[in-house]
Amino acid sequence: MATKKSSRKSPGKASGSVAKKNSLRKEAASQPTSNSSKKGSAVASKKGVAPKQSPAAAKKSAATSSKKSPAIASKKTTASKKSAPANGHEVQAGARPSAAPLEIRIPARSSILLYSWNVNGIRANIKKGFFDWLGKEAPDIVCLQETRATLEQLQQDAKSRPVLNLEPYSSHWHVAEKKGYSGVATFSALPVQHAQSGFAKDDPARNFNEEGRVVVTELEDFVLWNVYFPNGGRGPERVKYKMEFYDHCLQIWERTRKEGKKLIICGDYNTAHKEIDLARPKENQTTSGFLPEEREFLDRIVSMGYVDVFRQFNQEPGQYTYWDQITRARERNVGWRIDYFFVTEETMPLVKNAFIRMDVMGSDHCPIGLELKKS
Repeated sequence: MATKKSSRKSPGKASGSVAKKNSLRKEAASQPTSNSSKKGSAVASKKGVAPKQSPAAAKKSAATSSKKSPAIASKKTTASKKSAPANGHEVQAGARPSAAPLEIRIPARSSILLYSWNVNGIRANIKKGFFDWLGKEAPDIVCLQETRATLEQLQQDAKSRPVLNLEPYSSHWHVAEKKGYSGVATFSALPVQHAQSGFAKDDPARNFNEEGRVVVTELEDFVLWNVYFPNGGRGPERVKYKMEFYDHCLQIWERTRKEGKKLIICGDYNTAHKEIDLARPKENQTTSGFLPEEREFLDRIVSMGYVDVFRQFNQEPGQYTYWDQITRARERNVGWRIDYFFVTEETMPLVKNAFIRMDVMGSDHCPIGLELKKS
């Protein structure tokens, strides 16, 4: 979560203010500027080398109008060049890995395991044990938010480079135009039929794609959205931007449902839904992340048949996914539950379990998990 809400007060045992990350620390004080074109974001999709499969031939797509969708670059992990800008978006190809691929051994199991995690910078998280965690959990799919790195930066960092060549995963990236900002990535060991980085039809008034917040992957049984929703902590204009982003997503989700497709939406929503979902609800009534209009959006999608899966399995308080680092809030479990798996009600028959891994360190967020029944 790039900028968490400021001045969270702590009643009860803990005194002092507990703040979500302040907007001056992790989100730039001004709108991100493009490192290629102001028309869109850097987007990339990378195919790993799957067992018993040949590497897919590199593909590029270029649109001729800035009103069209961002290009998706499907490429081999050994690609060493940067493609020409397409549709005003700089499509980044991963540099040639000099190290051997890092293989994650996924065990045979009766369910499909998905994880979502705001890693608070993939390079920093790797230094704190990301690969060990990934090897231990071995999910079928993992969705990361706030990656905050270009593919070139990952290639240049020896410790981070293996993330560009993870077997048996294909990886799909949406990179923000501003370096060190936002970014999401989806890794799938299951066959991906189609991948889209960013919105196929962006809002021309907002150009949401420049912030690198969305990867959509379509698999055999469902469509998966990996989203890093905006934070409203910089003021009213940013809250307005966040609400417009929510609405833009919802319009597309509803079209997907009308097509008869099952839908899973995971990520950092940057909003705690109910009072049970944060430690200090009364003190944060006027703080972005718990504003009435932000919470109302989650109320609205629930009324439309979207299900907060975790609450179907766990109604206990004190279940959080984010803690402020400056105030060491995690030690006191003064947190927020702002990371979710939402699924449509027609997708619920696939769901087996949902959980939060509060024991996993490495970020100011913890991973959340979803288990699906195999069809």
